[in-house]
This record gives sequence, structure tokens and C-alpha cells, in this order.
Amino acid sequence: MAVLPILTAPNPILKSKAKRVETVDDRIRGLVADMLETMYKAPGIGLAAPQVGVLERVVVLDIGKTEETRNPMALINPEIVWVSEADNTYEEGCLSVPEHYSNVVRPAEVKVRYLDKEGASREFHAVGLLATVVQHEMDHLDGVLFIDHLSSLKRNMILRKLLKTRKEMGEA
Repeated sequence: MAVLPILTAPNPILKSKAKRVETVDDRIRGLVADMLETMYKAPGIGLAAPQVGVLERVVVLDIGKTEETRNPMALINPEIVWVSEADNTYEEGCLSVPEHYSNVVRPAEVKVRYLDKEGASREFHAVGLLATVVQHEMDHLDGVLFIDHLSSLKRNMILRKLLKTRKEMGEA
């Protein structure tokens, strides 16, 4: 397992649409293991493959607060098959948009179909924080960041701050 570098906005890879995984094999299982290690080290509660520069439809997440309550999930080719009419608002952040947070409104509940790390088709019903996290991470698979759900004024302000920070750190 390896800790992978996490891309930050405005990296153009983050705005790209990820491709479906054709075969769940050892390469994909290795990617999942590396992504989980990267997510825990960051630390974060979700990570999508495009955030580590891999344009494939793979997501990992774990909303457990401690090592004892960890429940890591790997979703390959996830798709939302049902959303509730009710919405929730959560303050979201993102490993690819470091140190910026904002309220985002999303459906309160979703049902997700995906392949697990063995390639078996599965479904689960997510509510509350888990529903928000899975939708946030799945957005990454379509080149959408949480800041894309904000007003253009707020989004542009955050992007300018990120660019300024990168220039100050000599990354731009």
C-alpha cells in the first residue's frame, strides 16, 4: 500500500469525467487499498480516484470517527438509483479544496448500486452524513467539486485563494 498525492483545485483532472471500470482485478483492489491509506492519512472520510489522478469510477469512504469504529467501503462504478425528496444541508469540505468549507444542500437519503472489491453487485441505502459523503465523492467521478454547488462569486473567491496559496508555496 502507498499514500498517493492528492490533487488540488484548480487541477484540470479534477474537472474530468472518470471512465467505468471494466474489470475488478488486483490492480483495482490495489488502487482501493492505496486510496484508503491516503484517505486515512489525510485525514478524510471519502476519496474518489480522480482526486489521486486516476480517471476511473472508484470511491472509498469511511465515516467512522475512530479506528475502532472504522467501516471502510469501496464503491466501484457507483450509481445512485434513488434519491429522497427531502434535502439535508451539511458543511462540506474536500481534500482537493483544502481548508475551505461551505454548506451544500443534497438529498437526505440515497440508494446506491455499485460493485465491491470482488466485483459483486451490491446496493445500500445511505442516510444523513453517509448520504452526503457518497454524493460528494460520486460528484468527483463526473468532474464536479463541492464548490460547483456554490454561487459563482463564492466559488471564484475560493479558487482565487487556492491559486494564491499555491503560488506562495511555489507550486504554480
